[in-house]
Amino acid sequence: MTSRESGRIRDADKKRVLDQVSRKRRARKALEALEQDNYHEDPHADLVMSKKVPKFQDNLDSSGGTKRKTKRTKGAEYYRAKYRKTFPQLLEEDRTQRPDAPNYFTAAAPPSKVPERHFCAVCGFPSSYTCTACGTRYCCVRCLGTHQDTRCLKWTA
Repeated sequence: MTSRESGRIRDADKKRVLDQVSRKRRARKALEALEQDNYHEDPHADLVMSKKVPKFQDNLDSSGGTKRKTKRTKGAEYYRAKYRKTFPQLLEEDRTQRPDAPNYFTAAAPPSKVPERHFCAVCGFPSSYTCTACGTRYCCVRCLGTHQDTRCLKWTA
């Protein structure tokens, strides 16, 4: 007669468990990957379109005749998008305009008096549980399954 055991207990020996240092390294690498994917300057922002390129939408109007060309002016939204400042540029501008006043670099808040709240990495609801392998928070068995299928140890080096 074989003893019945939970599949969860049987699979617990196979799971990879990370120590705190490895978890911090994994989180740092994940942040670096996100920062590399973050907004960059548009490499095509200063390209000028050739005037010889045909504009197919301007050929005919609904009545079948030729459409009268109207001069289009570039609005404020065009220039706002073309000359958009990056976050480091905005920080440098703020530092030069207000070097001694409260600014981004001098802003600070005291530590919180209430305990830290933990949220599920999958759905964002308050979480009570932690993944044994990577330390990520989850709130229910369904979120744990999603985490293990798609996120767990994804960026581990």
